[in-house]
Amino acid sequence: MTLTRRGFTALAASAALFATPVLAHDSGAEHDMHKLAIQVSDNDPGTMTKVLNVTANAAKAFQAEGLPYEIEVVAYNAGLHLFRTDTSPVLDRVAGFTGSVPDVTFSACGNTIAGMTKKEGVAPTLIDSAEVVPAGVIRLMELADQGYTVIRP
Repeated sequence: MTLTRRGFTALAASAALFATPVLAHDSGAEHDMHKLAIQVSDNDPGTMTKVLNVTANAAKAFQAEGLPYEIEVVAYNAGLHLFRTDTSPVLDRVAGFTGSVPDVTFSACGNTIAGMTKKEGVAPTLIDSAEVVPAGVIRLMELADQGYTVIRP
């Protein structure tokens, strides 16, 4: 297939239209909201510390650049211990986290809470800043659909 001059011009014009938003973004134009979702599903103090470090470092970087951001930490399965007041290995740090790092949301899996309640006979007590969502994995999927970058440190 040969490309005529007219076809080449149309192709180049189309490419320029698609490249313009990227070039405008890179040239310092106003940024969209930066959205980060962080998954925690392990009851491991090292992993929980990494989650909090990544969250704090990302927020600090966005703030330093003056970029708008939203960060959501989603805990499910054994990772729910991150938010439990009786078993969190990083309780002191996580309990005051949202007060010291703005625009961060903590989401706790309702399915995991139900399972722990059934197993332990009582619902686990969570830090005040944890918001219960119906299902952690579904929440991560919703966030991905809303343009969040989902990571697992």
